[in-house]
Amino acid sequence: MAQQITKPATPVKTSAAAKPVAKQTDARPVSFVFGKENYRLFIISIAIVAFGFFLMSGSTDIYGTTKIVIAPLVVLGGFAVGFFAIFKKAVAKVD
Repeated sequence: MAQQITKPATPVKTSAAAKPVAKQTDARPVSFVFGKENYRLFIISIAIVAFGFFLMSGSTDIYGTTKIVIAPLVVLGGFAVGFFAIFKKAVAKVD
């Protein structure tokens, strides 16, 4: 059984070509989530954590105070500085 092609009862109305909408440019300056001080603190925290892991390394005196107490505290301090660097609010400069 073949399908029959039918024409619409009324002609289809097409609208005139729409004019493109001009995008308005926003003149606000770009603001980043983190400021320069945040990145500086984050790099310092990475250095502190790396120093703490360096204190933990070594092959002699496994149960020394440096490896058991001081190095983990240094690493935790580095993580604390990292959290502070992330949560510190960037100060916006007003010109």
